[in-house]
Amino acid sequence: MDLIPAPQVVLLDEGGRRFAFGPQPLLDAGPGTGTTARWLRRELAAATGWELPAAPAGASAQLRLRIDPDVEGDRGPESYRIDIGPDGAELTGASAAGLFWGAQTLRQLLGPDAYRRAPLPGRAWSLPYASVVDGPRFGWRGMMLDVARHFMPKDGVLRYIDLLAAHKLNVLHLHLTDDQGWRIEIKRHPRLTEVGGWRPRSRRGHRASPLWNETPHGGYYTQDDIREIVAYAAERHVRVVPEIDVPGHSQAAIAAYPELGNTDVVDTTTLGVWDDWGITENVLAPTEAVLRFYEGVFEELLELFPVEVSPFVHVGGDECPKTQWKASALAQERIRELGVDGEDGLQSWFVRHFDGWLTARGRRLIGWDEILEGGLAEGAAVSSWRGYAGGIAAAEAGHDVVMCPEQQVYLDHRQAGGPDEPMPIGYVRSLEDVYRFEPVPPKLPPEAAARVLGAQANVWTEVMENQDRVDYQVFPRLVAFAEVVWSWQPEPAERDFAWFEGRMAAHYARLAAQGVDYRPPGGPLPRQRRPGVRGRPIDGAPPNV
Repeated sequence: MDLIPAPQVVLLDEGGRRFAFGPQPLLDAGPGTGTTARWLRRELAAATGWELPAAPAGASAQLRLRIDPDVEGDRGPESYRIDIGPDGAELTGASAAGLFWGAQTLRQLLGPDAYRRAPLPGRAWSLPYASVVDGPRFGWRGMMLDVARHFMPKDGVLRYIDLLAAHKLNVLHLHLTDDQGWRIEIKRHPRLTEVGGWRPRSRRGHRASPLWNETPHGGYYTQDDIREIVAYAAERHVRVVPEIDVPGHSQAAIAAYPELGNTDVVDTTTLGVWDDWGITENVLAPTEAVLRFYEGVFEELLELFPVEVSPFVHVGGDECPKTQWKASALAQERIRELGVDGEDGLQSWFVRHFDGWLTARGRRLIGWDEILEGGLAEGAAVSSWRGYAGGIAAAEAGHDVVMCPEQQVYLDHRQAGGPDEPMPIGYVRSLEDVYRFEPVPPKLPPEAAARVLGAQANVWTEVMENQDRVDYQVFPRLVAFAEVVWSWQPEPAERDFAWFEGRMAAHYARLAAQGVDYRPPGGPLPRQRRPGVRGRPIDGAPPNV
């Protein structure tokens, strides 16, 4: 079977028998299975023409859905079982989520055409006699999508939720604010999107490139857009983690509301939304007024992201230059008032304030690994991006960790070393490199290793100006990542990449049926290249830090 991610147990009929569906199969949806039943009727109906009517009393249904916690065993609440035989297919989930992941496997078993949006003439549908028993290795299986640098319209975000779900990934981390744009409507502060949502132009390529795209760029999600995104994700058992970056990466907010910046050292009224990449020195001022402003932002955010769908809120906390704070009399007085350890202490003060504020409202703060500096409250979690070290330190200190080391799973990094890779950034991270990524460092003792919630692949979009570019950078490497975080794997060096690569032959057809503009195994197509646009390639193997 060419299933991806690889299930724990697959038992195939030795005789190769298959169950052939009739023109209109019946669906028997047991208690608690309504979400998956609706998804099957919507998605499979598009490809097959089936209506999947409910089975009348006493009738035999060819598709049967059940929830039974006993199917869990030691595989966790997202586990499932599929049994296919002469009377059709029965899907049993340990929970509604487990059942939904089973439905994703069922779709793969039907073949690539099951991903199409209209039936192909004369297509017959069948399934192999088989039993599949499966469950995930990690509970956090995510992708971070940066919609601040290049805005992705709502329909594109919904599409990516479907793509995550198809690969049994269950977390979408939305990077909503940065120096280059503010992407979420905040009603009490309308200028955040009216001004902060737009920049006059964009650097084309790496920040060393002399090229510019002079077309103004921007956009944002209305609050109803966000509600739709969150609800759409919840139906597919995907959690959405919103990120509002503080105290750095905040020039778009300062452009909209100049009083948020360090007004005693820079004329913030002259600042616009940043049109370049990298790290700007324009950061938030360490004042009570700024805290109150962002508390208002987070109040509206929590209303849009219900706790049952989004228990975590990401506050960034990374890459905050201290130049303006060093020159600011107000910031220096604040350091003395608070009794913190210099400018680094101010950054920690920002993060710790919102840690307590979110905890008091039943949420958990998560931030990039710089938030470890200065100490964290007990419930805070860490996204370890600069390597493994931050995650190791956090786990050993008793904090939950999401592993996303830049050197391993930053999908903006180039996929090969050839000259045709578009806008080449960072280290070469091939499909095989991602397949050999290991979220839990071997040096972690068992108690600390249990703090690793899982991992996510990060998609920073400075050099991804549209959906096709995002597709190219993300796929097929996200497929390898999905197997890493779902399937129970041997040590990285012992993983059977040839087996995975063989299964990818069928999976490319599934991606194509979904309209994914993936990087072909042989390299970029001519239209996928960006000749003459400078990147920032780094030679050699990435450090294991």
